Amino acid sequence: MAEVTLSGISKSYGDQVALDDVTMTIPDGAFVVLLGPTGAGKTTTLRMVSGLDRPDTGTVTIGGRDVASYTPAQRDVAMVFQQYSLYPHFTVRQNLEFPLKSPILQTPQAEIERKVNAVAEVLQISHKLDNKATALSGGEMQRVSIGRALVRDPSLYLMDEPLSSLDAKLRSDLRIELKSIQADSGATMLYVTHDQTEAMTMATHVGVLDEGKLVQFGSPREIYENPVSIYAASRLGQPRINVLPSDVFGGAPNKATHIGLRPEQIFQGEGEDSFVRRVEHLGDQTRLHLSFKSHDLITVTDAHTTLKEGEIIQIRPENPFYFDASGARVS
Repeated sequence: MAEVTLSGISKSYGDQVALDDVTMTIPDGAFVVLLGPTGAGKTTTLRMVSGLDRPDTGTVTIGGRDVASYTPAQRDVAMVFQQYSLYPHFTVRQNLEFPLKSPILQTPQAEIERKVNAVAEVLQISHKLDNKATALSGGEMQRVSIGRALVRDPSLYLMDEPLSSLDAKLRSDLRIELKSIQADSGATMLYVTHDQTEAMTMATHVGVLDEGKLVQFGSPREIYENPVSIYAASRLGQPRINVLPSDVFGGAPNKATHIGLRPEQIFQGEGEDSFVRRVEHLGDQTRLHLSFKSHDLITVTDAHTTLKEGEIIQIRPENPFYFDASGARVS
């Protein structure tokens, strides 16, 4: 496996700045998730590391080697795209075998069969091994794409929203399997997703990107509990953080223009009156949609609450975040 370092990486496509002076170290054996909306620079970062595109400025090192002159094949990375890319005339087995039959790897046939069968079982496609790729559903094709990367044991895995086309149950199952495979193998993984659950449950580190800039890098817990900005705070957490004018409760520090409240930062029981607009029972928890001084809030409460729409409850903040006019965190 390998440590990966991006140093001062910038990339533009015409007038569009895709990455702006991004510096980031992906530790050896880490599972790094990149978060951000469409256009934030997540996929471009993968392309810089893989060698599919080259940066305008800056360097990429893999395992301590500057890979500027390396082709994608020489970088020993495996990439899974958001849209599956298979050889349609091959069977599933042949698609999975293909990377292992490279003359560079010289993998014995018995080892090829062992790896293909093991990966097919993990991805729940063993019964499809002799089917043509064209006979698969979209979700099955994506599982084969993931499998083709997993059989290789490369220095680095690059995954661009690999689970987005799968149904909820399979996505949950494969999230657990991918994390288990990564942890057991010690593989280094750079993974792009819009899914906060994937980031919180799979990542050892999260990189938050905004318009090509890396705004925060740290563990999921660190970014959740200590965000540097409103933008970073909004990338993790469900329900999403509530952002209100800083003076709605009083006691805000100087320069603060907004207060940020995650569900656990809203104390229920004493404080100021809030109107219950809607109650959502979700099984393990209940979400309360509140109206407070003409502002909307979402918080969570006991799964078995008897609260109903139209009731009044009292709330107050506990250890909230404060932000200035630019959205940056203030103490």
